[in-house]
Amino acid sequence: MKSYRKELWFEAGQRRQIIHITPQIEECLRESGIREGLLLCNAMHITASVFINDNESGLHQDFEEWLEGLAPEKPHSRYRHNGYEDNGDAHLKRTIMGREVVVAVTNGKLDFGPWEQIFYYELDGLRRKRVLVKIIGE
Repeated sequence: MKSYRKELWFEAGQRRQIIHITPQIEECLRESGIREGLLLCNAMHITASVFINDNESGLHQDFEEWLEGLAPEKPHSRYRHNGYEDNGDAHLKRTIMGREVVVAVTNGKLDFGPWEQIFYYELDGLRRKRVLVKIIGE
């Protein structure tokens, strides 16, 4: 069995931003040479998420509005966590959106369902953060 590991770095230009990362993940898969196995992709920061869904801007705006309704950024005083930082909302949003995705690798390709793509969701941006890609298989 082979194993591949790579860190991808992102720096969102705003506090919250959804970034389509499927092309970078597919490049990692090509680099790995693995044809059959599993790919794990996870955010390495507690205020960011990796998720799979449709690459449709209206849906992405729906995520933003829905999450903001559940855990509004302001007022910052709303969150007990916000003594040192002002990102209590980002921690809660990440819990809902999840930490990672696992995708089957079949015939050297990501074995997606229709419309599935991988996204990095920055929830407390304006600084560099990383995503881990780990692929195991043959």
